[in-house]
Amino acid sequence: MNFRWRKRTLVLLAAGCVGILVVIAWYHFSLRRPVGSGPAGPPVNRARFGEVWTDRPVFLVGLGDSVTAGLGARKGYSYFDRLLGNPLDEFEDMKGVHVARVFPSLRSTNLAISGTTSREHLERQMPRLPESPSNELVVVVFTTGGNDLIHNYGRVPPRADGMYGATYEEAVPWIGTFEERLEEMIGRIQTAYPDRCQIFLANIYDPTDGVGDIEKSGMPPWPDGLRIHADYNRILAACAGRHANVHLVDLHAAFLGHGLHCTQFWREHYRSEDPHYWYYINLEDPNERGYDAIRRLFLNAMAEVFEDIGVVTRGDAE
Repeated sequence: MNFRWRKRTLVLLAAGCVGILVVIAWYHFSLRRPVGSGPAGPPVNRARFGEVWTDRPVFLVGLGDSVTAGLGARKGYSYFDRLLGNPLDEFEDMKGVHVARVFPSLRSTNLAISGTTSREHLERQMPRLPESPSNELVVVVFTTGGNDLIHNYGRVPPRADGMYGATYEEAVPWIGTFEERLEEMIGRIQTAYPDRCQIFLANIYDPTDGVGDIEKSGMPPWPDGLRIHADYNRILAACAGRHANVHLVDLHAAFLGHGLHCTQFWREHYRSEDPHYWYYINLEDPNERGYDAIRRLFLNAMAEVFEDIGVVTRGDAE
């Protein structure tokens, strides 16, 4: 009898231990989303930012939604702020790496507004493009389209500028309207700053890491979400391909593996070198490490573009 009791006790203890391990594993791989610390995103070649690129006056203009407005970051830690200068506790590898270093005659404005959709960018921000003297190089950083997709989190029926939950068939005409609207916005910027603007246009990241299970965030399922999202990114890439002065900044690729499944080592986009979460508590915006990564992506794109087009020279202010 004692033997049977001991055996049953051991079985129950073993089952309990297994159960505890299962719960711990479930929490770690399904619920836990560690943010991590330190630098995030690709390295930036410091040598490219060691000297002045041009003495010409330069105007940095921010357009778009909360990603460019900086929601989720302290003042000085958004990607736009960190393009302009370093916070006091800047990472060692990025000290002195910013556009004010290479454009000494720099001014800036940020027209981006949190929560805005592409339609609002066209209707409200394009008419507010500031005037600029004809000798000034204009550099535009632009994030658009993300709120078209995620609003209003499935709480209301989907519509053109709040598609969450739409079927692909419902979304097709709205996707086409976005393409037309994006082209019009680029045209408005080019008209405002003819032959002297470079536009850095970001695509849209995916917090599901390519899986499509947005319901893991607590929002309603969206079976066609990834397909619609992919069309938006296709449109953004095609726009950059049509215009020599529009340059795609690939947030989507950089953020894969840093979303809802960042701890799941068996996933296609798992990032063993930095298996951490780059999103803010609202899911649709980056956290400060995410903004660090975005800052680096924009700086790398600018360094490449301005070298290619010959801006990285001195004495061309006339």
